[in-house]
Amino acid sequence: MPELLSLLANLHRPRLLIRAARFGTEDYVRKHALPRLLQTGSAPTPQDAISKLMVLEDVQNERRRDGDASYSINTHIELLIAMMCEARLLRPRQDAS
Repeated sequence: MPELLSLLANLHRPRLLIRAARFGTEDYVRKHALPRLLQTGSAPTPQDAISKLMVLEDVQNERRRDGDASYSINTHIELLIAMMCEARLLRPRQDAS
């Protein structure tokens, strides 16, 4: 788990994307967002969710960097929001160990 949080901490994205995602964390509803973003029937554990979200976010980031017409800034921000919120769920468990 620490390596997963370390990977998240070392992500470098444009400041505007990160700021937009931070604003969205207030409205994050895990049980609605994760099944939609991950295309699953239910929300996985935070650790599994972050792993899957990171893969999807990396795809969006590559599309952004390549100027791909299929890039969706809305999806990219939603993925970043979910990653931030899921990471928050992992931190208390890690600190308690």
